[in-house]
Order: sequence, then structure tokens, then C-alpha cells
Amino acid sequence: MVDLESEVPPLPPRYRFRDLLLGDQGWQHDDRVQVEFYMNENTFKERLKLFFIKNQRSSLRIRLFNFSLKLLSCLLYIIRVLLENPSQGNEWSHIFWVNRSLPLWGLQVSVALISLFETILLGYLSYKGNIWEQILRIPFILEIINAVPFIISIFWPSLRNLFVPVFLNCWLAKHALENMINDLHRAIQRTQSAMFNQVLILISTLLCLIFTCICGIQHLERIGKKLNLFDSLYFCIVTFSTVGFGDVTPETWSSKLFVVAMICVALVVLPIQFEQLAYLWMERQKSGGNYSRHRAQTEKHVVLCVSSLKIDLLMDFLNEFYAHPRLQDYYVVILCPTEMDVQVRRVLQIPMWSQRVIYLQGSALKDQDLLRAKMDDAEACFILSSRCEVDRTSSDHQTILRAWAVKDFAPNCPLYVQILKPENKFHIKFADHVVCEEEFKYAMLALNCICPATSTLITLLVHTSRGQEGQQSPEQWQKMYGRCSGNEVYHIVLEESTFFAEYEGKSFTYASFHAHKKFGVCLIGVRREDNKNILLNPGPRYIMNATDICFYINITKEENSAFKNQDQQRKSNVSRSFYHGPSRLPVHSIIASMGTVAIDLQDTSCRSASGPTLTLPVEGSKEVRRPSIAPVLEVADTSSIQTCDLLSDQSEDENTPDEEISSNLEYAKGYPPYSPYIGSSPTFCHLLQEKVPFCCLRLDKSCQHNYYEDAKAYGFKNKLIIVAAETAGNGLYNFIVPLRAYYRPKKELNPIVLLLDNPLDDLLRCGVTFAANMVVVDKESTMSAEEDYMADAKTIVNVQTLFRLFSSLSIITELTHPANMRFMQFRAKDCYSLALSKLEKKERERGSNLAFMFRLPFAAGRVFSISMLDTLLYQSFVKDYMISITRLLLGLDTIPGSGFLCSMKITEDDLWIRTYARLYQKLCSSTGDVPIGIYRTESQKLTTSESREIASQSQISISVEEWEDTKDSREPGHHRGNHRNSTSSDQSDHPLLRRKSMQWARRLSRKGPKHSGKTAEKITQQRLNLYRRSERQELAELVKNRMKHLGLSTVGYDEMN
Repeated sequence: MVDLESEVPPLPPRYRFRDLLLGDQGWQHDDRVQVEFYMNENTFKERLKLFFIKNQRSSLRIRLFNFSLKLLSCLLYIIRVLLENPSQGNEWSHIFWVNRSLPLWGLQVSVALISLFETILLGYLSYKGNIWEQILRIPFILEIINAVPFIISIFWPSLRNLFVPVFLNCWLAKHALENMINDLHRAIQRTQSAMFNQVLILISTLLCLIFTCICGIQHLERIGKKLNLFDSLYFCIVTFSTVGFGDVTPETWSSKLFVVAMICVALVVLPIQFEQLAYLWMERQKSGGNYSRHRAQTEKHVVLCVSSLKIDLLMDFLNEFYAHPRLQDYYVVILCPTEMDVQVRRVLQIPMWSQRVIYLQGSALKDQDLLRAKMDDAEACFILSSRCEVDRTSSDHQTILRAWAVKDFAPNCPLYVQILKPENKFHIKFADHVVCEEEFKYAMLALNCICPATSTLITLLVHTSRGQEGQQSPEQWQKMYGRCSGNEVYHIVLEESTFFAEYEGKSFTYASFHAHKKFGVCLIGVRREDNKNILLNPGPRYIMNATDICFYINITKEENSAFKNQDQQRKSNVSRSFYHGPSRLPVHSIIASMGTVAIDLQDTSCRSASGPTLTLPVEGSKEVRRPSIAPVLEVADTSSIQTCDLLSDQSEDENTPDEEISSNLEYAKGYPPYSPYIGSSPTFCHLLQEKVPFCCLRLDKSCQHNYYEDAKAYGFKNKLIIVAAETAGNGLYNFIVPLRAYYRPKKELNPIVLLLDNPLDDLLRCGVTFAANMVVVDKESTMSAEEDYMADAKTIVNVQTLFRLFSSLSIITELTHPANMRFMQFRAKDCYSLALSKLEKKERERGSNLAFMFRLPFAAGRVFSISMLDTLLYQSFVKDYMISITRLLLGLDTIPGSGFLCSMKITEDDLWIRTYARLYQKLCSSTGDVPIGIYRTESQKLTTSESREIASQSQISISVEEWEDTKDSREPGHHRGNHRNSTSSDQSDHPLLRRKSMQWARRLSRKGPKHSGKTAEKITQQRLNLYRRSERQELAELVKNRMKHLGLSTVGYDEMN
């Protein structure tokens, strides 16, 4: 190859420079040949075809000219009829000969010549090899009938008065109109015109039938009554409307025959047209038609893109979207590739939704369908993934393509995208707002283990409510719980706020406490004007500026509040207090609070290993003076503020070396070395000094490093947290990180056990008998079911089995459908659950969006559905900061200077605080924490009517249960009162006996004593033991026997039960 290149001599420099200056002129004497393309279009026929047919604009002009000619010919016919002398004879010759003036004849001849020439020319241009196909067309035949006689009369003057049915040109005008509309739509690039075309064809057909009938009857009656055009019109309208007055009727047999023929034609043609119109109308109803461009430019609308639209998803979106007053005038355009569901169709026919919701069947991947939805004019586009698909990754891929298509078609349209898998999130990084389902799900499940009912707190915050739920209930806790559910997060600029304007230059903690004391609002975060990051409780060192944006929790936003000056400030504070419950805090309540992060904050913000506590003041004595709370300072005392080093160990951890040595675990603080997926937020957390070998991760199998085969053998100091999941997906990373966050003391780090299968043997080996919490994640393979709401069947039954086997185990469950929460820890004869079921039905009838909130498992944070967080994406349309605040609360994002969510227990020693307001002051002054809620256990007693109702259902069961209560109350450590837990998981309820055992006991009781002595005594003792034997005891014996078979100790199970 090198040799060949060397043989070619290089060009002289002068030729190169000349080529540069002269371009191709230097090659004029070369052998190159100029080639012209598309020479076939240069022929005369092709040029005519381009002008008359192919070119859209010129073709449209030709069609319009042809249509005008046909209308002109019909108009000339009417003029000829009106100029005719009616006083003529009744001879048959009048049908074939008419009086036609010379000017009128000249005009008709000219029109006929032009029309015939144009018809022949178009026939020649559209000729495709078959001449008879062109000749036998109905338009060509009508053109010959109406034009040739006039042309013949030029050469044969005696035929100038020959009758020619020129009125038949109306059908040619109809044909020209159809072609003209098609060319018009092609010129303006409008493709969705089938409905318009069919309506136009129907109207034009009806007009042509009437016009033909009018002219035909008028001409045939020239030998009879000599009807004029108006009488003919009257007769046709009366006849076609089936009224038939009979005052105007045809007399000649020819006109009667013509009327019969026209009626037959109408009966054949019109039904066909109506059928096609009805079919197109039905298809239009299915596909939804188009969203008007005029409406899109004058009104505001948002587009909802989904794979399949279910009634629950639709109602959640509509209720949350239209809950905001400023969105009442918005239209919602739904773009879905499937046909409308029956339930969805029924809902969209309700006047409240039919005027504001438009359903379009189409795909977001088609620009044509995006144009129908006017996506380029939309205020926002919501793209939701189908979580009920078997393959959730495939569902995410479809969502990604939809987001790409919308961004390509309408770059300026804000995108609100819901994604399922966290590893797919980086594909839609360009979207304005993204909610990853698995990230939020696992983070909430993790925080539920260390901060109870976090899922309930977040769910109530992201739902729009007026706090009217439960106000008709007779129970105080339901009224308070329902009213506080109306609290939401709002924002306002400090200098524009009545709540916070006076705290400019003060510390954040001071502003939060005094705003709550004065107005009953809870200031939780702030953002600088020149910064995009939101800081949750930045602590006492943060000084408020006039331009800061304040984020606070309240029933309604400040702009919708009225302020009244009252002399009695105490009454005002009570009426506007954040919580309106009893003044004293019950023992074992839990205060959810946002602790200040340990970066450049005072020493009190550095969490101790024992967690946050509330201790009595050291000054003074209880006998001398009542304990007091230090005031919250306007500006933090800088002399007492020290910087907390995140990398340093807590002093409390260092004081317990024995525990560290016994557990053989050495922790270090840092960032995880590996990220499971692109886009995960780096989180500072506790890490092991050395990487554990992969073989040691199997808890139930020994290896060369350890010989343990069950959780008990490991000797964990803290209780376990067991996660039962189908697969160990990337989302599990967001479950582990909050439980290993840097601010959690080492002594409180719970071992995490991942259970990928849940037979009884595996549960016992992984330490379920001494676990703190068990988290049951909804399985992907069971999220889809043929029958609605049956997707949770397997999960519910499995959790119910766990609850019956391990009644004291704290189980946190995720469900697909929120409506199935009523089946968690189900008891058919539980009167309190039945009362709550009735309350839920009443709230649903009142139109509440949170009717499920009073169910005890949900209120206790034992169950939640990820679909409840769909409203977070919808609410972000109005509050663009909600996703960021929620991610900070759940620990998915960490920002230097921002706080975190934690909890602390209230004990007997803390009752000196007395009220929630004093607790707020105590936390703000001592640790800089801001409390945002209470997790309270209320004791509820059964009413007399409820007790009677249950007693009437099963008298024997109640009597046995009472006996069981007496027996249990005598056992040490298992005392139970005559009340039930309203917000717990109902773990202390007494079970009823199984019906089968009850029937067996009855049969034994009916039999008379057939034996005496020791045999009778033995039988009596067996009968009594069988009578006393409860279902719980049978299950406990089953579990203990299985543990003994596996070689496991039953001590933990005995302590649990």
C-alpha cells in the first residue's frame, strides 16, 4: 500500500493554490459529466399533474374553482326556472323542452365547456392504464349528461331549448367539496378530521337529496299543477319529515314515481351515512378527540400520562389536585394508551369532573397524540409508572421513554415523574420533580423502626385536608387526631410574614418556639434567598434574615388566616394551639422531633449514645421549688457553643468498652465506599473498620470465620430488625443507611437481618423471637392480580400468620392498596375495630381523602401503602419544596447544617413538664430540638352497648375469654387491664377460642359421667384442660416444639409471649 502511494506524484504547488482560488473552474476541460435528477418530472404531463393534483395549494385552488362552477350551474338552473312562464299547456313536450333565453344559454354553455374540459384533463392526468375505469365513474357520467347537450346545441341551434337536468350538478359540487376539504386538511396538515368530514358528507348528501327532489318535482309537475320552487320545497320538507299534511301533492304519475324513487334513495343513502357517523362518534368517544387549541391558549391545563388508568389513581389525583383553591380553573387532560375503564367512565360523567377532565386515548410517544393533548401549551405533565406490573423494570423503561418524548416535544413543559426503581432515576435527571418509589418506601420502613409512625406522619403531611375528619366522633383522641391531620407544610418570606417578621435577627430556635407560643405554628425549616438548599432546624446559631423563606406546619397558610387581638392571651393560645389534647402528657408517649445536626452547633446538639433525654434541672430541690425550664435565648451564647466533630466518637460510646469488645465490631464514621446505583445521595454513617467476608453474611450457615447458624448464637446486644423481602434490590440501600446514620449512637445500632424467604424455620433461625421489628415488604410478583385489591392477599395472610404465632412482635407491613389496611391483624368479633370501620364509612361518605386514617394499624405506623405518597408528586405542583423536605425528613438527602428526624420517650420522670408548650420550650432551650408531633397511646374502654352487642354474638366465647383474662392477669409480667390500645398494633388483645375446640368441649359436657373413681377424675381433668386450652397456647406449643426440633433455645419466645 505504501508503494502504491509513493508511485502517485504530488501536485505542483501552483496547481494547489490555483484550485484554492478558482474552485472548480480549473476542472472545466475535464471529463466530468453533469447529471440532472428527477427528469421525469419535467415532462408536460408531470407538470400538469403537479399543478392540478400533487401541489397542495394549487390543487386546492382548482378544487375551489370547480366547486364554484358547479354551484354557478345550479344557480343558473334556478334562474331559468324563475324566469319561466307558468301559463303553458299541459303537454308532455314541456318536459323535454323549456324556454331558455340567449344570454342564459350562453352562460350555461360556457360553464359546460369549462367543466367538461377540466373533467377530461383530470381524467387524462389520473389515467393508469384502464380507460373504462375513468369513463364509468359516476362523476364523469354526470358531467357528460350535463355538459354534452349544451356543447351540441352550439352546432345544432334547434336544441338550445332542450331540457338538461343541470340540477344534478349539485352532486358534482358535493364531490368537489369533499376533495376540496381533503386538500385543505392536507395543506394545513390536519389529520384528525374524520369526524368533520363525515358530518360534512352527511349534511351535503341531505342537501343534495332535497335539492334534487325539489327541482325534479317542479319540472315533472310542469304538465300538472305547475308547482313553483317554493311549493316544491314545502312538499319535500313535509314529506321527508314524515309529517305529510297533504295540502300540496304531486298529480302526475311521473312526479309520484319520482317521489317514491327519491324516498327509496334516501332510505338507502342516509342510514349508511348515519351509521358511519355513529361509528366515528363512538370511536371519538373512546379516543377522546382533541383538546382545543383555543382553549389551550386561553385556559390552563395539565396532562396526566399513565399506562393504565385505575379508579383509585384517578380519584387520588383529582382530589389532591383540585384541593388547592388556585387550581379550580385548571383542566386535566388524561393521555392513556388503553380504553377508558367502566368505573373511570362512570366517574368522568359526574358533572363535577366532566367539565374539567378530558380523556384522550393515545400514546405519549406519538407527536400526533401529544399535539392532540396540546402538550406544548400545558402548565405541567405528570408521568406515572404502573406499579401493578409484574415487571417493574419494564414499567420504568416505559416511563423513561414517555419522559423523553415529552421533553423532546415540549422542552418548556415542567415534568413531574414517578419512577419505581432507583437505578433508573438517573435517566430522567432532567425532570423538574422526581419521586422514586423504592427510595421513599424503604426509608419510611426504616424510620418506622426507630421513630414510630413515621409513615403516618409523612402521609398526613402530604395529603391536603381541612382537619375535619373525626370531628363527629364521640372520642376525644379521634377528634384531636382528625383535626391535626389537617396540618400541612407552607412557606412564606420572613419580612412578609406576620408569624415570623418580628424574629428578624433572632436565632432559629427562638423564632420557632415563640411563633409556636404566640400563633400555634411550628417553624421547621428555612432557606436563604440566594441558596437552593432547605435547612431543617439549622439550630440556635442560625440567625434569621428578612429575605429568608420560612417553612412551617399549620392548619392553613398565613395568607388565609385572620388575626384577632384578645385580652386573654391564654384563651387565644389554647384556641390556636398546634395540639388541643389534654394538658398532661401520658407516660410512654413519644415526641417526634427534628434534632439539630452536629455541625458547628452547640454541645447540646451532639447526641449522646443513650439518645435524647429530658432530665430534671439540677438547680434547687424538689421539696423547695418546682422544676423550671430555661428560657430560649434570642441569640445563642457563643461561649457555650462548641463545634461537634462528626468523626469523633461519642463519650458515652467510649465509656462502654466491654460491649464493643464483646461484639467484636469496630465502627468508623464515613461515607459508603460503593454506591448501589447512580444518583444515590451520599450519606455520612457508621461503617465497619474492615470489610466482612461474603461468606459471613449468611446468618444460617457457618463458614471458616465463624460457626454460628442462628441469630441467638451471635449474642447481639441489641434487638434485631428483620426485613422480609422478595429480592435484595438496590432500594434496600435506603433502608440500611437511615439505621446506620452518623447521628445514631453506637449503642443503639440494631442488627439488620434480610430474610428472602419466610418459612417458619427460617424465621426462628433469624431470631424472630427476640427481634425489635419485622418489616414485611410488598412482593413485586404479587402486586398484580386479575381481581382488583387481591394483590395483597398473600402478604396479608402471611402477616396475619406471623401475628398469630408471635403476638408481641412489632410487624411493619407494606401493602399495594390502602383499602386493604382494614385486614391487618383482623379480628371478626373485635367491637372496637367494628366501630372504627363504621367511622371510616361515615368519613368516606363525607368525601374525606383520609378515611383510612382511623384504622389502628395505620395510626400506629404498622402498615402503609406506597400509593399514599402519590399525592407528594401532585402536591409538588403547588409546593415545589415538598419533595426536598420529605427527602430530608426521611434521611434520603443530607445537607450540611440541616437537621434530622428522631424521637425520644417520655417517662414518669418527665411528667414535671406537664404541657406540650412547656415541652417545646424545654427542647428548644436545652438541645435546640423542634418537636413536630406526638405518638400517644390512649386507653379506650368499651361502651355498654358495644359490650352487649359482642356478648349477644357469642356468649360462650365471651365467658371463656373472661376466664382467660383472669388467668393471664395472675401471671407475672403479663397483667392486662380492661382496656385496649388505640394506636398500638393490638398486641395485648385476648384471643377467642377456636370454634372447633369449643364444639368439642360442648360435646364432652353433654355426656353423662359413665366412669367413677380415678377414671372419672382423669376424664374430668382432661376435659378441664381442653376447656382451658386456647388458640394462643396451641400456637405457642407449636412454635416451641419446632424450636426444640431445630435445636434453638425457647427462652426468647417465652419472654415474648
